[in-house]
Amino acid sequence: MAIRQTAGRDALGGFAPKFAQLNDDVLFGQVWNRTDKLSLRDRSLVTVTALMAQGLTDSSFRYHLTTAKQNGVTRSQIGEILTHAAFYAGWPKAWAAFNMAKEVWAEEEDEAMAAHAASMPFPIGGPNEGYAQYFSGKSYLAPLSTQQVGIYNVTFEPGCRNHWHIHRASQGGGQILICVAGRGWYQAWGEPPRLLVPGDVVNIPAGVKHWHGAAKDSWMSHLAIEVPGENAQSQWLEPVEDAQYGALT
Repeated sequence: MAIRQTAGRDALGGFAPKFAQLNDDVLFGQVWNRTDKLSLRDRSLVTVTALMAQGLTDSSFRYHLTTAKQNGVTRSQIGEILTHAAFYAGWPKAWAAFNMAKEVWAEEEDEAMAAHAASMPFPIGGPNEGYAQYFSGKSYLAPLSTQQVGIYNVTFEPGCRNHWHIHRASQGGGQILICVAGRGWYQAWGEPPRLLVPGDVVNIPAGVKHWHGAAKDSWMSHLAIEVPGENAQSQWLEPVEDAQYGALT
């Protein structure tokens, strides 16, 4: 779809009509519309990087960040783009750019979380602050049953996973996971990772070292069911390495 721009005429049409005409008809009307040479997404990436390199974080930078999001640049991608550019354009400029990018992509995150919540019958709950130190990324916890058998709906934002851990018990114990929304991963130590989609069930015996979490590009919720056991407790271990998680497809 061709870009139509009137911002130049709206803001400067009466004061600098030629500048306004060049902005609306040439820059946006012609250059941005040469999509046979560069896609709109690619042009957004070039523009955001160029503005950041100049240290511009004004309304024009916000406009082009918003346009980049509309042209398909995700939150994780803009983070990687600004991080890469920081080494060439300057660290302070990246800080300023990140502050504005966080605001622009915050609405998208809220919408994605709301859509995920609407896709399942269980509540997302509140931030999982009590166990935040054992998670890479944000997670949310909704206790569904705290009597007889503990059942908790655990929700992971995209890219979030918990650390390697073991459910210990002198007898019985362990955990059962039931994926209820989104896509995620489960991996036991020494075994290949297993993709989780709604309806998948994972039985985790006591003593098995493992981790679980969301896919890089999807929210994920699972029910965590505590299997009764004697002297049951969780032993938290090291985080899942970024390289190991990043290689999952």
